[in-house]
Amino acid sequence: MQRRKPGHFIKNSVNSGGSVGGSITLVCEPYSDYDFEMRMVERDNSAPNHGGDISVAAQRFGRLANGWLDLSTGINPVPYSNLELANAAWTSLPTTESLNGLLDAARSAYDLVDSTALCAAPGTQALLQILPEIFVPKGPVAVMSPTYSEHAHLWRVNGHPVIEIEQFEDFDAAAVVVVVNPNNPDGRRHDPTILEAARRKLAALGGLLIIDEAFADVTPEISMTSQAEMDGLLILRSFGKFFGLAGLRLGFAVGQDDMTKRLASQLGPWAVSGPAIEIGTRALRDKNWIDQTRQSLALLRARLDKILLSAGLEIVGGTDLYVLTRTKDAAFLYEKLGCAGVLVRAFEDRPEWLRFGLPGNEAEFERLEKVLQD
Repeated sequence: MQRRKPGHFIKNSVNSGGSVGGSITLVCEPYSDYDFEMRMVERDNSAPNHGGDISVAAQRFGRLANGWLDLSTGINPVPYSNLELANAAWTSLPTTESLNGLLDAARSAYDLVDSTALCAAPGTQALLQILPEIFVPKGPVAVMSPTYSEHAHLWRVNGHPVIEIEQFEDFDAAAVVVVVNPNNPDGRRHDPTILEAARRKLAALGGLLIIDEAFADVTPEISMTSQAEMDGLLILRSFGKFFGLAGLRLGFAVGQDDMTKRLASQLGPWAVSGPAIEIGTRALRDKNWIDQTRQSLALLRARLDKILLSAGLEIVGGTDLYVLTRTKDAAFLYEKLGCAGVLVRAFEDRPEWLRFGLPGNEAEFERLEKVLQD
C-alpha cells in the first residue's frame, strides 16, 4: 500500500479525458484520513458502464481507510429497515400464495385494479434482458435519449435496429418506443397525455410502448399504471431504488396478460427469492413509510441542490433520488471527488455532465460539501 501525507488533489497531474473512460494516470495527494493505492485501470467498452461498483472505484482511486461515499447511483440512501424474515424465506422454495401476495401488494402500491396483470422479476434489469428476445418488432426500436444505456444496448445486441430520438414526433418509423419516465439521468418528465397518444398510435400498428418507471415512486402523478391494461403498453417498475434495497433484486412488469405471462415464462419458476417476496410485500404495503419517504427525499434533494449550486455547478435536472449537473470542469471534478473518496457518476458521451446521488445523513452532506468547497 502506497501511503501519502494529507494534502490536496493536484490538478495538472490528471489526464483530463480519463475520468469518463479508458486508462488514466493520476497523482492524488489525498485529504486527511484517506489512504490510497493507485493503479491503472482498463475499461471494457463492449457493454454500458454503470455506477455503484465501489470495487472498480477502489481499483482506480485506491482503498480508503474510512470508506467510500457512493453517490454514483439513484438509490435511496435511507432504506426501508423492517427486514426481519421468517426462516422459511431462506429454507423453502417460494410458494404460489406468497408470490400472489407480493403481486397484490404491488397492485395496491402502484394504484392498479385487481385484474391488472403483473410479472415479478429479480430486478427490472432481468426484464430488460429478455424483452428483445420475446418481442420481435416489425420495425426499428426507438429509444428516447439520452437515457439509461441498457435499453438501446440490449435491443442492439439482440439484432434489432435501434434509433435514438429526443422527441416523440421522431418515432414515426418505429415499431417499439422505449421511454424512461422520469428520465435517467436528467429527470426529464413526459406528460401522460403525450404518452397515451404515442401508445394509441403504436397500438394501431401492432407496436409497443415500453415505459420504464424505475424512478416514478417519487413522482407518482406522471405514472401510466392506470392505463396498464391498454393495448400496446408495457410498464416496468423498480423496487430497489425508492426503497433503498437494490441488492434485494426485485422489479415488476405491468401490462396485458399475454405479455406478462410470456415474460414470466421466460424467467422460469422461482425467479424471485423468498426474502425478496417477504420484504417486498411488507414494504409495498407500508403506506406510511412510502408517504414519509417521499417527503424526506424531497428535503434531501433540496439540500443537495443548494450545495451543488454553491459549488458553482449548473443543475441540468434530476429527481428526488439524484441530481444531474453540468460543468466544463467535470473531468477534473470527478477525479478530485474520487481522490477524496466520493464517487459520482460520469458519462462518456456527455463529458460535461456529473450526476450526484443523495447523501443520506449530516456527515455525508458535510463530507461532500467540504470536498466541493476545498
